Amino acid sequence: MVAHAAKFQGQSALLSSELLSYYRQVSAAPLTVVDVETTGALGHNARVIEVSILHASLATGLEHQESYLINPKVKIPEYITKITGITPEMVYPSPPPEEIWPKCQPLLAGDRVFTAHNLDFDYSFLRTEYKRLGIRFYKPPLQKLCTVILSRMLLADLPSRSLPNLIKHFNFDISTSHRAEADTKACWLLAETLLTQIQHEDDETLLKRFGQQWIRLQDAAKILNCRKEDAQQKLEIAQVESRLSFKRKLPMYRRWGVEQFYYTQQGQQMSLL
Repeated sequence: MVAHAAKFQGQSALLSSELLSYYRQVSAAPLTVVDVETTGALGHNARVIEVSILHASLATGLEHQESYLINPKVKIPEYITKITGITPEMVYPSPPPEEIWPKCQPLLAGDRVFTAHNLDFDYSFLRTEYKRLGIRFYKPPLQKLCTVILSRMLLADLPSRSLPNLIKHFNFDISTSHRAEADTKACWLLAETLLTQIQHEDDETLLKRFGQQWIRLQDAAKILNCRKEDAQQKLEIAQVESRLSFKRKLPMYRRWGVEQFYYTQQGQQMSLL
């Protein structure tokens, strides 16, 4: 594929031309879409209570989906029950992790692209659950697709790329959210919609859409190969379009402006933008 795998760990810090090649190839690949519901936010001190795994591709559509409730053998906090609707009574009759995760291994194996909405969350929980069983679970960067990042590339100015809001935006036929089976199906429908656009739009159109993405200062600094402080100063002087992030009020920059400045520094013209 396009970039060196280690470099590709931070997709937003890549140039649009590299991202275009990556997404073109992903759009033709089979996907394994995953969603987990958990007892908390961090894998090292929380457990998975529900998982859904779906196989699909643009060529074949939805092929197969399996979902499991898991008895985590730990308390489920009340706020998790309020969010997910999953109660202790629902999971306690279910199989424990040591039965479920080996059963899931064949579904997660192979070179299918591991896909999730906010991928780092789901992937880290799977890694931790398998590590507890003495099993190494790993997907290389080029075999991972985060639909949050893809949404930021193609839907830059939506006020929210949360899965419930994207379900409403695209009017997907999904009746519930914060349950693994429904969210996995929604993630697949989102991936299908956006990757179909990747397949059918020409390079120039896609690169212009990528250019609308808002990227973090740290990603801009990686593109420019300098410290964050230096990048911020350079981008301010160059009057690159910027704003503050909605939640944390951190500086964000239009990808187009950052890349235009990068190519100017390199003494090159910005291809197709």
